[in-house]
Amino acid sequence: MIANKYRQDTEPAFVLHAYPYLETSLVVETFTRNFGRIPMIAKGAKRPRSALRGLLLAFQPLHLSWAGKSELRTLHKVEWQGGQPSLQGMALICGFYLNELLVRLLRREDPHEQLFEYYQETLIALSSQQDYTPILRHFEQRMLKELGYALTLSYDVTTNKPLNAQEKYCYEIERGPKILGAGDCSRGLQLSGRTLLDMETGDYSDSITRQQSKALMRYILNHYLGDQPLHTRQLLKDLQQL
Repeated sequence: MIANKYRQDTEPAFVLHAYPYLETSLVVETFTRNFGRIPMIAKGAKRPRSALRGLLLAFQPLHLSWAGKSELRTLHKVEWQGGQPSLQGMALICGFYLNELLVRLLRREDPHEQLFEYYQETLIALSSQQDYTPILRHFEQRMLKELGYALTLSYDVTTNKPLNAQEKYCYEIERGPKILGAGDCSRGLQLSGRTLLDMETGDYSDSITRQQSKALMRYILNHYLGDQPLHTRQLLKDLQQL
């Protein structure tokens, strides 16, 4: 057990986002293994000779040392751990999407060690695989489960019967799927049983499953994200229109 959460050395972490603070510093949103999302001030990080400059890179495993009791901790040391392939092209945009989800949905100082491991595994998958759809859907599902919002994908929540791949269902947020009756799905999203069962087993080979699973995850995530849209989604739309 870690004795002092206000002073920590060599904590495994990733940079999720950074933005300017005053003239020479940065505020860095970090995802740490044992402490969750921690915002930190990197004093003087914008100076050319800063020891922090060039190390605060997204998608790279780091060890961070910090101190402080205020909402913003003070970052003292960054150690690059190496070994993580860089993300490029669409994989890079997918990585920014993951980071934005974590910044928006993780509460500060709420540890999620398993989600930290999932995140690192997902970055490796993005750097080595070409089909990003199953990678993103797997992470979204795992993240929601870790945050207490696990999806119901195998049974009808009104009858408790296993889903039928040939039937159509209405998926209601924070409840799950119920068989579609008389075409009424005003309080949910209409999906095929096949899509839900494919998501349960992680099979995204079917084109309809890919389309409907994306719509379902967007529907659910929008509920938890609120009114403010994700910047990375808009970026992806803009790129597709070029």
